Amino acid sequence: MVFVTWRKCVPYLGACFLVACVTGLLVVVRARVNVSTAGFALLLCVVITATRWSSGPAVLASMLGMLTYNYFFLPPVGAFTIADPQNWVALAAFFVTAVIVGQLSARARRRAQDAEKNRAEIERLYRELQSAFEKASHTEALKRSEQLKSALLDAVTHDLRTPLTSIKASISTLISGEGECAEDPVQLTADEKAELLTVIDEESDRLNKLIEGLVELARLEAGEISLRPNWGTLDDMLADAMARARAAVKRHRVEVRLQDGLPLIRVDSRAVSEVLFSLLENAAKYSPVGSTITIDGERPQSDEVMVTVADQGQGVAPELREKVFSRFFRAHPEGKGNPGGVGMGLAIARGIVEAHGGRIWVEPRTDGPGSLFRFTVPIGDIDEPRAS
Repeated sequence: MVFVTWRKCVPYLGACFLVACVTGLLVVVRARVNVSTAGFALLLCVVITATRWSSGPAVLASMLGMLTYNYFFLPPVGAFTIADPQNWVALAAFFVTAVIVGQLSARARRRAQDAEKNRAEIERLYRELQSAFEKASHTEALKRSEQLKSALLDAVTHDLRTPLTSIKASISTLISGEGECAEDPVQLTADEKAELLTVIDEESDRLNKLIEGLVELARLEAGEISLRPNWGTLDDMLADAMARARAAVKRHRVEVRLQDGLPLIRVDSRAVSEVLFSLLENAAKYSPVGSTITIDGERPQSDEVMVTVADQGQGVAPELREKVFSRFFRAHPEGKGNPGGVGMGLAIARGIVEAHGGRIWVEPRTDGPGSLFRFTVPIGDIDEPRAS
């Protein structure tokens, strides 16, 4: 009983300790920081607390941050009074913003935990469905199939709702900041408005990508994929994929090494670009921040081109090297937590490559940790034109 009570107190003690440490550091360098910088640093404490624990410790961090902000940084320093009436507005804005941000961060953390449970349930039911078709009766297999559909619907619904929640919260904050419709408006700076608009833009792209993936996967499952081959260079397709994956790989180094004299290839350029994008996004998702992702293009045989995307992650276990290309399968590397997504990217990539008559596979690196995701596509007719 005492242990349970102590565990409940740990998040609140952690919030106090975090605010105390940041406040102490700010006091030491107070001569070099302004009031706004101190406020943002204390606001960051609230975000970290909400993300690490829950809304309760985040509210406590908000209150402590408001008190230390008043006592140490708002004139007169060293007293819980405020001389300039404008500083009352600043203090109120800090507290309201801290509470809102803390609540949003805590809500996002809870949704992420729910999503992880749903996805784990999908993987379990999917494996049980395969086993049911092999060992159990047809009735039992149909029952498992219905359970899988329900769990999959829950996961997809969550992945659709999460970006919509972020978009709605950002728009509501922007509307309240205008001051026309709110009784107690929160005054937002230009930087804060720009940050909220960036959230709306990124989450809209995420929602659009999820819907496109579901549609593409449904087309592949139905055998309705329609390729539009045209002559193009691997360089152009890679440039298009890199532009789309800019946000995904922004915390990694990307090196491109294309063999000299690669020919033009007759493929559906948009579809091959989608394969490259999926492999880049997958490499970034399962690699440490700051690691290098390498892209190699070569012509191992006279009638095909091979592309290799190498990462520096933990690698793929031998028993999973075929499963990673299955629909709705997602690996969970040690220490990486929930990598996000429903597990459609590599399944779509395999469908596109095989529709071109190529192959896609994964193998371990021999020069260190990580994986090599490779795929090949035929060049085209024997008398294909050459890239200049």
